[in-house]
Amino acid sequence: MKTRVPMLVLLLCAFLALAAAGVFAELQKGHYQPAKLGQFPQAGARESLPDSLYGGEAYPLYPPELESGEGKAEVEGYCSMCHSTRYITMQPPLRADAWEAEVTKMRKAFGATIPDEAASKIVGYLKAHYTPETRKH
Repeated sequence: MKTRVPMLVLLLCAFLALAAAGVFAELQKGHYQPAKLGQFPQAGARESLPDSLYGGEAYPLYPPELESGEGKAEVEGYCSMCHSTRYITMQPPLRADAWEAEVTKMRKAFGATIPDEAASKIVGYLKAHYTPETRKH
């Protein structure tokens, strides 16, 4: 029995060596698939013809409609030079004194070129339509 165990071990080692040699030989021939984990094969880009015309339209933007009233034109003209009018409609309504502070901040801190007369119309419009008491929706 003592002679059989080493013989089994020798046979097992020989089998493993032959299997490893066979795998190595297949790799050397190039008959293997490299791992493509997480990849999706795609066809290559087609070559464009010299007279082809490709293009697309601009992404559609749907700015929110501001409430009608005195000062709406000034808000759309002066405020939308730096940001969308969506900033007015998406935030919670501000108190009347907060709107005045916002317009002053835009002029003084951020350098918005809004004349005094237009600034007072803008503040009046925002107070009339976008305070907790006056906001419709």
